[in-house]
Amino acid sequence: MRRCRPAGRGERRVAEVVEAASPGSEGTEDPTALGGYQQELKRTLGSFQVFAISFAFISVAVGIFSTYDDVLQNAGPVGIWLWVIATVGQVLVALVVAQLAGRIPLSGSSYQWASRLANPKVGWGFGWLSFCYLAIAVVAIDNALASQAFMPLVGMQPDEGTARVITLVILLVQAVVVVASTRLVSLINTTAVGLELALVVVVALALAIAVVVTGHGAAGNLTSRGITENAPDYFDVGGGLMIAMIMGLATLVGFDSAANLAEEAKDPFRSVPRAIVGSVVAAGVLGIVFLICLTIAIEDIPRITASESPVAAIMREQLGSPMERVLLAAIAIAFFGAGTVVMTACSRMVFAMSRDGRFPAHRLMRRVSPRTQTPIPATVLILAVGLVLMVALPGAALLKLITASTILPAIIYGATIVLYLAVRRRLGRKEGAFDLGRFELPVAVCALVWTLASLVVLMSPSEALVPVLIVVGLLVAGGAFFVGLLLFNRPALETEPGDVRVFEH
Repeated sequence: MRRCRPAGRGERRVAEVVEAASPGSEGTEDPTALGGYQQELKRTLGSFQVFAISFAFISVAVGIFSTYDDVLQNAGPVGIWLWVIATVGQVLVALVVAQLAGRIPLSGSSYQWASRLANPKVGWGFGWLSFCYLAIAVVAIDNALASQAFMPLVGMQPDEGTARVITLVILLVQAVVVVASTRLVSLINTTAVGLELALVVVVALALAIAVVVTGHGAAGNLTSRGITENAPDYFDVGGGLMIAMIMGLATLVGFDSAANLAEEAKDPFRSVPRAIVGSVVAAGVLGIVFLICLTIAIEDIPRITASESPVAAIMREQLGSPMERVLLAAIAIAFFGAGTVVMTACSRMVFAMSRDGRFPAHRLMRRVSPRTQTPIPATVLILAVGLVLMVALPGAALLKLITASTILPAIIYGATIVLYLAVRRRLGRKEGAFDLGRFELPVAVCALVWTLASLVVLMSPSEALVPVLIVVGLLVAGGAFFVGLLLFNRPALETEPGDVRVFEH
């Protein structure tokens, strides 16, 4: 094990959890204990289940179902190829995130990494941003489930009030599931992921066969600009083509949710990093195959572009109404699985910050049920946030808040990459653990460039002004609590639990 230079003034010593990282070692202490905590959460998640956590958050079918109309309206069918660029960029980010997840496998992911590799004050900032993103994402996913999948499936007419009521019911059911058992969450997500994988593959094949047999559709769609053929601002910054990139950026996120459940994963030093990278790769490949088949199957581009749900319309025209209903049912299940994962990840973030005394009402929020071994108050808080957002915000404001949630992960990933670049020389290596080796620096630099470009894409459209202001507002609100901690509970922002020497190398 290598030695490192002493830490400078105001700088925490940096390294990885020792001994427990050695694959196959016996009699070693649990990494949670080495991090200074008691093992309160139950380790029940195997390798595929950890992968399913990240993949369910990404949810290819849900992401494409929700954003394909934006691509057709702003860039035309040819805009689907930006998915490939987004996949490559997000894989680079995932590789960097996996490097950190393989060294500090504690609930709270980026919050824990920044707290221990930089300092607790910086870590708090990571944690607050992650909490805001995840809490908003739960509401966004469940509201989309209600309005875009469940209501059309059961034949209900579009109605915002009804959608909000259904959203609240879904949030309540998910909270009960998350509180009841991590194993139950895993079972639901594994089922949802298996169904989604089968759905994407089967639908893609069915559409390809239908096009060949009926001749309805055209390969030329893949290079068509559709209704945007003569758009003057198509190639401008913030123009139609750039807006189409948001499909990939809004979908291929949340892969670090596996790291948020690291204390409930078996062999987290290997299973969590592999899940992070593997979920993005799998989602990227399946997504582009699905998009190609959907796009070729379009018979009338202007008509499909004008439809409320282009994916469902393509399915109905090529495969009939029964298949459309099957699609909506599968999408609803995928939505539910994704929302459940996000609520679980958010509750673990609240729990992780609260046990360090760095979250409002931390004495309550850190409590774990001895029977279910889940953080019940933290989960109820996420439910309460969803209730407030559904009841208090009008439709336009809610939409802007949801849009703002697409900016937050890019900020978090960018900050995580900067953190990694700052400390990478002082990070140790463990045999058998995830490691990029000599490629770590070029991968990290490319990932940072990509993340900065992503922020430009997300913030350049004129419609992004209000979401950007919302993000600023969330930062200000968090800053107020941060100042309160500095004034009344400064030790919470200056110390880490446990013996810091377990992070030395």
